Amino acid sequence: MSAGRLLSVLLLLQSRGRMSARAIAEELGVSVRTAYRDVERLQGAGVPVCAEPGRGGGYRLLDGYRTRLTGMTEGEARALLFAGLPDAAADLGLAAEVSAARLKLLAALPAGAREEAARTATVFHVDAPGWYREPEQTPYLSLFVDATLTRRVVEARYRRWRAPQEVSRRLRPYGLVLKSGVWYVVAATERGTATTATYRVAQVLDATPSDERFDRPKDFELGVYWASYLADFAARRYTGTATIRLSPQGRRRLPDNVAPEVVRAVDATATAVGADGWVEAVVPTESTTHACGELLRLGADVEVIAPAELRRAMADTVGALARAYGVTDRA
Repeated sequence: MSAGRLLSVLLLLQSRGRMSARAIAEELGVSVRTAYRDVERLQGAGVPVCAEPGRGGGYRLLDGYRTRLTGMTEGEARALLFAGLPDAAADLGLAAEVSAARLKLLAALPAGAREEAARTATVFHVDAPGWYREPEQTPYLSLFVDATLTRRVVEARYRRWRAPQEVSRRLRPYGLVLKSGVWYVVAATERGTATTATYRVAQVLDATPSDERFDRPKDFELGVYWASYLADFAARRYTGTATIRLSPQGRRRLPDNVAPEVVRAVDATATAVGADGWVEAVVPTESTTHACGELLRLGADVEVIAPAELRRAMADTVGALARAYGVTDRA
């Protein structure tokens, strides 16, 4: 018998009113027989649970009865941070805690506020992952959650984009960040001097918690660090510029095909180059290869004017596509 489950049954009846044994069982993920036994145990403990037989009947608490046994566990208190992010809570292994914490909060509210909270929950839904990609596999995410909370050093093997691709690190995890459906761990390492870096959790190949503990710096703020990291990433990301021309349709399609920084650059620098609505603008670029792939998404609605290397890369790619499809210059 689970005392926590009995409390959940009690809080369900307090927050929902009348419920059938089947509804209780479905809510708690147990059998109907178990739900019946739990209700009987509550009644045996002196909780005034009334049974109403017949169609539309079920169990309810005696009018006026309310329990104050709504104290939250440590895990449920943590889970409150993710109450509006069910997928994130599931990733962190906190789905059950979120459900229990939400139930306790609803049970603690007066009837009117409880009904309003329930209505609000039905009209908002948060879906963090971006479009057009499968969720990343993060088998070591729960390990980093525990290591972050217990301040335990983690021995990790990590795959990065530059050589050598596989590296070993002793990580002191300071926090976890969910960005567009992707989990990152912010951790300190020691490579001669202490440094703080960001690691994509899906790129962790292996991880083992050690017995070594660490102290998180008192002046470290995860939100401040992340904002600084994003600003630095943007500064390092764009290393050049390109001059392009866009048709009216190309400009309309721009936000769906390029990064926001490129869209903002077009808005800031666009000048008309004819009566047909085409504009010329200067946009930031990461590399020739990346810019070529990004701009080709716009097809014939974009033309690269400069630099010559990028214009050549665009022409070479289009030429290769033409040859692949058996198209030759008939002029």
